Amino acid sequence: MEKKIRLSGITRESVVDGLGFRYVLYAQGCPHRCKGCHNPSTHSFEGGELVDLESILNDIKNHPMLDGLTCSGGECFEKAEQFARIAQEVKAMGLNVWAYTGYTLEEIMQNRDSKNGWQDFMRYIDVLVDGRYQEDNKDSSLCFRGSTNQRIIDLQRTLHTGKLNLLNV
Repeated sequence: MEKKIRLSGITRESVVDGLGFRYVLYAQGCPHRCKGCHNPSTHSFEGGELVDLESILNDIKNHPMLDGLTCSGGECFEKAEQFARIAQEVKAMGLNVWAYTGYTLEEIMQNRDSKNGWQDFMRYIDVLVDGRYQEDNKDSSLCFRGSTNQRIIDLQRTLHTGKLNLLNV
């Protein structure tokens, strides 16, 4: 297990990346390269900075106002093993976990056993915002997503029931 993760950035206090007061990690590297992406600097897998997982976890522990962690990007599923470890610890702190991905839930489910860390990461994600950003479907009135094709999914309930459970936020 790697003890570092390549990130394009960290936002220690956000209210726009999920419900509540959030700590946001932006993965460096994205295979989707969506036209109109608001984080194009995250596309290269070579950029960003290697950050120690323990320093991230200590930073989160020492922030008493947080409601949760948001894993964004780039593409957080490309760093699923490291994000799974972080998310596991964050859940143990009593915080919730949101993840933004360009993959659809169906793509994740289809590949969860063959991609390193995907199955583990899914165990700790409360809310999954899925789907590639589609500039033609941009809607600035949407909460927590950029285009109408993207879904806000109660992931644990979906996994438990076997039926898609969308959140209306």
